[in-house]
Amino acid sequence: MKIEVKKISDFVWEIPRTGDMLVPGRVYADEETIAPLVKEAVAGKPGGLTPALVQVANVATLPGIQTASIAMADIHPGYGFAIGGVAAFDAEKGVVSVAGVGFDINCGVRVLKTPLTRGDVEPIKTELANELFRDVPSGVGSTGEIRLKESEIDELLVKGSPFIVERGYGLPEDLEYTEEGGCIKGADPRNVSSRAKERQFKQVGTLGSGNHYLEVQYIEEIYDLVAAGIYGLFKGQVVISIHCGSRALGHQIGTDYLKTLEAASRKYGIPIRGRELVCAPITSTEGKKYISAVNAGMNCAFANRQAIAHLARGAFARVAGVKPESIRMLYDVAHNTCKFETHTVNGVDKKVLIHRKGATRAFGPGREEVPEAYRSVGHPLLVGGTMGTASYILRGTEKGMIECFGSTVHGAGRSLSRIQSKRQWRGAELLKELAEKGIIIRSGSMSGLAEEAPGAYKDVDRVVEIMHRAGVNRKVARLRPMVCVKG
Repeated sequence: MKIEVKKISDFVWEIPRTGDMLVPGRVYADEETIAPLVKEAVAGKPGGLTPALVQVANVATLPGIQTASIAMADIHPGYGFAIGGVAAFDAEKGVVSVAGVGFDINCGVRVLKTPLTRGDVEPIKTELANELFRDVPSGVGSTGEIRLKESEIDELLVKGSPFIVERGYGLPEDLEYTEEGGCIKGADPRNVSSRAKERQFKQVGTLGSGNHYLEVQYIEEIYDLVAAGIYGLFKGQVVISIHCGSRALGHQIGTDYLKTLEAASRKYGIPIRGRELVCAPITSTEGKKYISAVNAGMNCAFANRQAIAHLARGAFARVAGVKPESIRMLYDVAHNTCKFETHTVNGVDKKVLIHRKGATRAFGPGREEVPEAYRSVGHPLLVGGTMGTASYILRGTEKGMIECFGSTVHGAGRSLSRIQSKRQWRGAELLKELAEKGIIIRSGSMSGLAEEAPGAYKDVDRVVEIMHRAGVNRKVARLRPMVCVKG
């Protein structure tokens, strides 16, 4: 299809509603970011992927979509939905889509605050890297110290993080600073296949591979002193960032329900632009089962990050000589989700099902879902960068609640594919280059490191600046890596 893009403001672009689009597309970008996206939409994407802007337009054709098909500034092609995509659907007339969630259900970021400064950690960071790499299993098929039976898996899928805390992994207060308390209601393990559960028996408390990581970072810059004070952050402070999801269980849920929703699309006569966008009505049996399975996958991911946080606390306690309980939760927030939320649509509060594909919840001031301590400024938005650049902490705004259904970017966003990255970089060379910058990397896979080369990603500073200057999010702090454990 032909894609036209209209400039709305310096940082907002619109794909006008045409043909069978039910709403327009909205893309957050600057001139330099939008140009290659438009070029890609005309020429096509190497490897046969549907260009990201075409995907934004395709999502705009799905039944029940509200306001706009939205793309954050880290937009790049995904599976059906563009990564960085946000779409809200009427809870009664809308649809649910596997592509709008992705296969790594509730991939997300958790940040822990330490009482340490950069100066405290620099002398011990090599030992710390070794301890974290030893204690937190990473890589494809990695297994951890938590071994569960099928009945326990079912309980974990219902309870999420509380299941892990009850077993001594973490602190009760961690739950207060986790999105939804680390437990999404409505999870039904009966709608998760035995194969999915089998793949998770030994994977709780593991990072996995790909772009997942555990990073020791320091706060390089504070932009919002008020919000930083409320969050308990200060310049030079060392924090721990954990980025991972639901591991093999989440991937299997996606694989299983891709077939289910493909059949549902035909059964309910839903016109689909390509197999990738298969979906089912939210109120249908198929839709309800998939949503309950996603909820289970989300709970699995919350529990996974909870367990990893406990292991990271232990490593810091041994190496840095601090008490584990002195390492406090900042927040844990998800991307790759679909969730029922209430938002203002055309001036009326309405229940909608929000798909966030590679996009992060970004609730601003006043929302009751935000921890009480943060409610005056909104909860922290945790944006991962690359192992060689920077990450960010942002906060939501009232404008963002209206324009983006309370959403933001999830990271820098890829600019090169994994295959392209491996052609251009070598893992051993990256290790050396990053070490020269004072960044210690631990990984069991040199090819995996090459896939995650910093140069394979967009400029995270630019991505965040777009969202900040558009007024839908506000910068709070920039973080720099010191140690990174990769799968």
